Amino acid sequence: MSGNRLKVFLSHGTDTFAGYFGEAALAELRTHADVVRNTTDRDLRDGELAEAARGCQAIIAFRGSPGTPATFAASPELVAFLRCAVDISTIDVAAASAHGVLVTRATPGFVDSVAELGLGMILDLARGISRIGQQYRRGEMPTPGRNLQLSASTLGIIGYGRIARRLEQIALALGMTVLVHDPYTCPETSLEQVQAEADFLVCLAISSPETANLMGAAAFARMKRGGFFINLSRGELVDEAALEAALDSGHLGGAAMDVGRAPDQMPSPRLARRADVVATPHIGGVTPQAAYHQAMDTVRQIAALAAGRLPEGAVNAAEASRLSRLGIDPRRS
Repeated sequence: MSGNRLKVFLSHGTDTFAGYFGEAALAELRTHADVVRNTTDRDLRDGELAEAARGCQAIIAFRGSPGTPATFAASPELVAFLRCAVDISTIDVAAASAHGVLVTRATPGFVDSVAELGLGMILDLARGISRIGQQYRRGEMPTPGRNLQLSASTLGIIGYGRIARRLEQIALALGMTVLVHDPYTCPETSLEQVQAEADFLVCLAISSPETANLMGAAAFARMKRGGFFINLSRGELVDEAALEAALDSGHLGGAAMDVGRAPDQMPSPRLARRADVVATPHIGGVTPQAAYHQAMDTVRQIAALAAGRLPEGAVNAAEASRLSRLGIDPRRS
């Protein structure tokens, strides 16, 4: 089938397409494939996703359409399941491999976007911007609060990936002192030191079994009284009951989060409703530039498959036996 056009199902619904894929990337995709759209405003999954993608060789998946065993079992024509993001935790890779389906991921296109949101959260916590603005609109005359100056504050960062490096650059440009802990790249500064000395502590660690509940009761107790905690990584890294207790006791001055343990990695509503919490519904990477970057990664992956080549971003090429239908031998690619 090498050199032929593929038939591709784009799972982004009418309410997520514009923000997470976009017309420009769709136009490019259509130069390489016949595209079937999800015309509903719902996320499709399992058998419903398989039925909507019937006859398609590839699915480009929004995070609300996971790659489940049920989908792979009901999709005999499916060759590739493309995640339009870096995170593939929504995909059962073992199930895909068992059916010979290739899984791919995109490269990070959201570094600036997430780092800039992190800066906005730090500024909001430092100056109470959203809290004071809401009170003033209600006709109240609020007290300003602590009003920290960033150039006199310390930023602590847990994890030292691309977003952390960009946030560090921004913070240093603002005159902040920056402390970083990463067990692989910055082990010389301990996690305990970063937690204890930061005025603003940003969690950007990877999600793994080792980092589950990384920020628990002991970690929050170690932080400065009145310090601020920001989570831009994954909800499972934070013990939310411990965070809530630290806020209730007044030990923490506030928190901000773009992720949490609610569905779709969104902040838990119980925490998001608090006046001392700044919460956004998992929008860190939702800018046109970030969405276009990752959408175009999937377009290039489809183009490679149509040309009979193994695409960049392949996760399980050795187990993707259905690639042979496209004339691709991953052992030689």
